[in-house]
Amino acid sequence: MRNAMLAILAMSAASVATMAGSSPAAAYDYPYCLQGRGIGIPGDCAYTSYAQCMASASGRALYCNVNPRVAFGEQRRMRVYRDY
Repeated sequence: MRNAMLAILAMSAASVATMAGSSPAAAYDYPYCLQGRGIGIPGDCAYTSYAQCMASASGRALYCNVNPRVAFGEQRRMRVYRDY
């Protein structure tokens, strides 16, 4: 009985530690998008520079364009989540 209670206590402590340690990811819109056939619009917007985007597009019949969220919309501010 004692071992069962100890196991339940250890499992609940591990569960609480796992849930308390995770935090949501902050969304950020990068300025350049990889676009083309099969990717869609706005495309893969994960590039901080035009050269980085063009290097990824090389040899794939794709092209780079400015992210429409950055070009036409106001950039949302990132929320900073702190662990206290």
